[in-house]
Order: sequence, then C-alpha cells, then structure tokens
Amino acid sequence: MANNLTKAELVDAIADKAGITKAAAAEAINTLTGTIAGHVAKGGKVTLVGFGTFSLRKRAARTGRNPQTGATIKIAASQSMAFKASKAAGAKKAAPKKAAKKK
Repeated sequence: MANNLTKAELVDAIADKAGITKAAAAEAINTLTGTIAGHVAKGGKVTLVGFGTFSLRKRAARTGRNPQTGATIKIAASQSMAFKASKAAGAKKAAPKKAAKKK
C-alpha cells in the first residue's frame, strides 16, 4: 500500500489525465517545482489550497556528539524546505474505534 510514485510515473499520469504530451507534462512539473523552490529559498511561503504549504525552516546552531568517538561537535545552523499538508489533502488519520460497552 505504500508504493512510491516516481517522477516518470507522475509525468505519465499527468500527461494521460490532461491529454498532453509527456514532454509538456514534464516541463509543467519542472516549472512548478522550480518556482516553489525558488520562492521558498527567498524566504517566502507557497500555499496550495487543499494541498498544503511549503516554507523555509531554520535550525539554530547546536552541539552534538560524534556517535563513533563520543566527542562533542558543533553543528552549524541550517535551513531546509518544509511541507505541511492541509487538512483537506486527503491524508486523514483513521479515527480510533471506541470500545464496545459491556452490559
């Protein structure tokens, strides 16, 4: 059930559903991902209603340990792109079942 969708499979699916060529679908995907990455890299957010929000997360500098030697090391501050799915994205968690009451 946890099948991964590759970029090539995504291109095929979009081309088929939109009735366009695979080259046009690939160009659309590349343009979309490049635009999102460029805007987020500049510190902006990209919100796709019903899907989710892409943003830039910053991690402060911190100390850590080398797992092989146990020596303390300094880890530099970093930034990375983050994605938060919207509630309407369809990835809803199943509600826990209530236990039946005993009579």
